[in-house]
Amino acid sequence: MSQQQTQRSASRRGLAFAALVTAVVLPLATACSADSDSAPDKDSGKPPAPVAAMVAPAKVEVIAKLTGCEVSIRTNADELREGVCHTAKGDYLITTFPAEKYKLTWLDSAAIYGGKYLVGNRWVITAPPKLQELLRKKVGGTFVDLSDHDAQN
Repeated sequence: MSQQQTQRSASRRGLAFAALVTAVVLPLATACSADSDSAPDKDSGKPPAPVAAMVAPAKVEVIAKLTGCEVSIRTNADELREGVCHTAKGDYLITTFPAEKYKLTWLDSAAIYGGKYLVGNRWVITAPPKLQELLRKKVGGTFVDLSDHDAQN
């Protein structure tokens, strides 16, 4: 088998693994999202952190550090990198993409699951909505609600 075929095979395995992890973890993360229409945080009166502009496009590890977790990389493929964070406030996934087109494709695929995502420049955080509010204050980004299959941000 040539080196190029080996790389393609490894990339396909990584992508398949990412799809499997997303298929298993995404329903768990969105299961707690019954109240997905919660209003933005009005207590502080401040706009969300502008950090996303500074870190994006960022590595999974950079976003994880900003959110206060030690990430465990689950997927390292050509099309995306994904890490899982386990914190006292909840668990979440951080997915980064080498190009915006991969993020848009990922969001289109995730639309079949519905849910709300925190999205930035070439990254997505999958977490329960209340945790997303806290994470947004740390990394910025916008909320994308795929309940209506609208994957634009």
